[in-house]
Amino acid sequence: MLARLPGFDFISLIDILLVAFVLYKLIMLIKGTRAVQLIKGLAVLLIATTISDWAGFYTINWILQNTMTMVFVALPVVFQPELRRALEQLGRGRFFARQMTVLGTEDVNRVINEVIKGVLVLTKNKIGALIIIERETGIKDFIETGVKIDALVNSDLLINIFIPKSPLHDGAVIIRGDRVMAAGCFLPLTENPDLHKELGTRHRAGIGITELSDAVAIIVSEETGVISAASEGKLTRYLDDKTLKEMLSNLLLPKQGTNSFWQWRGNVND
Repeated sequence: MLARLPGFDFISLIDILLVAFVLYKLIMLIKGTRAVQLIKGLAVLLIATTISDWAGFYTINWILQNTMTMVFVALPVVFQPELRRALEQLGRGRFFARQMTVLGTEDVNRVINEVIKGVLVLTKNKIGALIIIERETGIKDFIETGVKIDALVNSDLLINIFIPKSPLHDGAVIIRGDRVMAAGCFLPLTENPDLHKELGTRHRAGIGITELSDAVAIIVSEETGVISAASEGKLTRYLDDKTLKEMLSNLLLPKQGTNSFWQWRGNVND
């Protein structure tokens, strides 16, 4: 069959398979990072450019084509963290990385319950904490700033991480799936000027990561023990275990209908 195709031989087959393998590894490399959303944006621009050209929208097509040109020039800067990680992994011989599996409803509920159990103990003892739960947008860049743990989510583990004067208590814990991926992670602080000045670094870091991704941040105040949560750059304070569980369930479990929690809770900054 291969011999019947002009110009196609066994070497060509090997060449195609190697290219396919490299592309697959590159996709796996950016999976779990914010680069996925950037690539989706590029795909939308490319499709819009093609459609505008086909439909005869010359002005829009001209704008989109020039936008695409600028985007491609900026790609090395935009994807600098991913390119650096790829070269590092290639140099270390770690280009083969295992991928996380998608959790079922029962596993997600277990994670939610364990997180809430840990948070209730932390708030009772006024122990400051910052817990980040990754959703669709990968935050691998921030996971790599902390100390790798890669352990099943457990309330006792979360409590011990945030015990005062322990090595990792100052940073954030990041959860991916049903595992605590890392602790002591550094997060970007929000630049929202409308936040109350009483909100400290934990709250600003929790809001900051949710402005850059769709992650959920749970914050326990060290001074007051108040439980807060952030999503999509909005901070909700003075949560109890029931409202926290409702929020996490609405955000993390597969949705059967519209999510109204954030609509009636609103954005509370005081």
